[in-house]
Amino acid sequence: MDLGKVDRDFLDAHVLDHLGASRDDVALGPKHGVDFGVLDVDGTALVAATDPVSILPALGWERAAAFALSIVLADVAVSGIPPSHLAISFSLPPEMTDEAFAAVWETVDAECRDLGVSVLTGHTARYGGCSFPWVGAATAMAVGEHDDVVRPDGARPGDRVLVTNGPAAEATGLLTTLYPEGFELDETTLAAAQSRLDDASCVREALRLAAATDVHAMHDATEGGLAGALNEVAAGAGVRIDVDRDRVPLMPGVEATCRELDVDPWACTSAGTLVATVPPGVVDDALAALRDEGATAAAIGRVSDGAGVYVDGDRLEHPDVDPSWAAFEALAAEYGDA
Repeated sequence: MDLGKVDRDFLDAHVLDHLGASRDDVALGPKHGVDFGVLDVDGTALVAATDPVSILPALGWERAAAFALSIVLADVAVSGIPPSHLAISFSLPPEMTDEAFAAVWETVDAECRDLGVSVLTGHTARYGGCSFPWVGAATAMAVGEHDDVVRPDGARPGDRVLVTNGPAAEATGLLTTLYPEGFELDETTLAAAQSRLDDASCVREALRLAAATDVHAMHDATEGGLAGALNEVAAGAGVRIDVDRDRVPLMPGVEATCRELDVDPWACTSAGTLVATVPPGVVDDALAALRDEGATAAAIGRVSDGAGVYVDGDRLEHPDVDPSWAAFEALAAEYGDA
């Protein structure tokens, strides 16, 4: 059985035809490649997204908490509506101490305060059988105007495609930080690869971009990586995307890390890599907004009528499986759980 998110066939067979009651107030429900749902509340949009909470002790409690929270908030941030509320449930391993949880929660609190996010409700308990890193789940919410919601399936012919941080930033940073002994990299390259973990959040970049200019689509390249995200944007909107490979940023340490793992960096999970489409007339403003937020950003291609994703003219398929999960399992088997 493949690890990671289930594929489209599984969703079609077991999930998407079984979504409970049909309600008129659901403005956007579950769809392939869509990060969030939208509820209409008396004309106001309530955007919501649910994700697992993953805490990796080897990162240090504070860094692990910040990374986990960024994953949760990103799926709402790519709507262009600032996250405003958080519901979070912790199912903690019995061995997690009160002091460790306090470090995690105080980090969550500080980051939420900085972003203007209020914790609305939650649940915290220790249970036998629970283990790191999967220690719960959370739902992020945002409240705004329906017309301001940016959808990942909103790309239009004529749009330009933007990307931040390039492929495999998350997989590179995470695996080299957790298992440095598993890589035969020189000190400089290893340090560069580990620093990619600092790129693994697109919350502020997505919000800055949406506030700065007209954006038609945004998507966070998590499981399935850049290849998956581009295909999901194209398929969701029913358009073709053409990409110039030389324009796609490849951050320091990524190529060497993925070569050692024998994986395709374009297929590896890359939280923090933001894919967006914008009208051609706002490209410069959009790139400036992203760079002002500290992101490495580039215009890498364009949207046209048609279907599929093409890189330098060759078809780029959606990865069947994200190879970073197998790499994680192999490293954990050899060097122990992180």
